[in-house]
Amino acid sequence: MKSIESQRHRFAIPDDVHYLNCAYMAPLSDGVSKAMVEGAMFKCEPWKYTPGDFFTGSERFRERAGELSGTQPDNIAIVPSASYALAIAALNCPVEQGQCIVTLAGQFPSNVYVWRDLAAERGAKVVTVMRDENSCWTDAVLDAIDQDTAIAALPHCHWADGRLVDLERVGARCREVGAALVLDLTQSLGAMPLDLGAVRPDFAVAACYKWLMGPYGIGHLYVDPRHHSGRPLEQNWINRGGSEDFTRLVDYRDDYQPGARRFDMGERSNPPLLNGAVAAFDFLLEFGIEAVAEELGSKTTAIASQAADLGLTAAPIGQRAAHFLSLGFPQGVPDGLTQRLADRNVMVSLRGRSLRVTPHLYNDERDAAALIETLRELL
Repeated sequence: MKSIESQRHRFAIPDDVHYLNCAYMAPLSDGVSKAMVEGAMFKCEPWKYTPGDFFTGSERFRERAGELSGTQPDNIAIVPSASYALAIAALNCPVEQGQCIVTLAGQFPSNVYVWRDLAAERGAKVVTVMRDENSCWTDAVLDAIDQDTAIAALPHCHWADGRLVDLERVGARCREVGAALVLDLTQSLGAMPLDLGAVRPDFAVAACYKWLMGPYGIGHLYVDPRHHSGRPLEQNWINRGGSEDFTRLVDYRDDYQPGARRFDMGERSNPPLLNGAVAAFDFLLEFGIEAVAEELGSKTTAIASQAADLGLTAAPIGQRAAHFLSLGFPQGVPDGLTQRLADRNVMVSLRGRSLRVTPHLYNDERDAAALIETLRELL
């Protein structure tokens, strides 16, 4: 597959800034920023914003999100955050007293607190899966899922070190024991391929502000068709049947818009967020997720190779997601490492005892060179 040239020219990143921290927050491309400004202008001239516009932007978002996720637009709900979407999942996944909810050790808090609360409410328990330093998450998760499991709430890759979970194997195991599968794909969707048809989760959320390259405050939730008659987290006017007809909004109805639309957040028709997210999706679709994943894997592999010369360790692609590089320090992490890197305009994150390095298409060889050169000076 042909490599993707650096797209730095499409981002407002100064030449002397080496931003290798997409897992923290993606910068907005010029195209996304422009789309958001154009969306904001609707509020300057509300007389030009028609009743139909409340729906067209949302459907355009749903179509692009479905294309990225490999599913139909009807299966996509518009949400403000991962925690909102996970609350929807918790509301619609049955859990009985004595059953278990499986999560990973050190999992991102938004995909833990909701399950702790649900377990306390239902008399269930949260099972936290542990793994040895050199072992695989997948085997540990499969060992934890049994006949007592009600829900497995997991990521595709761990947010701290990028270690993978084989979701197809886990999905098959969940179906075998009758457990629901709920996924937080915020650290993977947009940067690595995913076959939702093969995994068959009950719910899967991805916030837009990381690997989907979009604005903060919006995301999308995949809802399997078997949950389309479920209970939304909130009741709002636009999710109800017939809401397109503004002359009959007070003819209160019990039915909802079709598919996953009943789960949409209130005030979903926010042009800056919808326009920005669609432009971000189009940026990724321009190259294709497989090509993006391959290019990001090439970048992290090159950095890992150079870091090994400094005595730093990294898991190979296959154990970790290709877009996620976690550098280990056998002699311990130097004090103030990330601040000392930031002082040289090298932006990365420290997670646990590892340095998380997450480049994207806006990075080039100069960024990797600045990271390695600075590490060499500091170690």
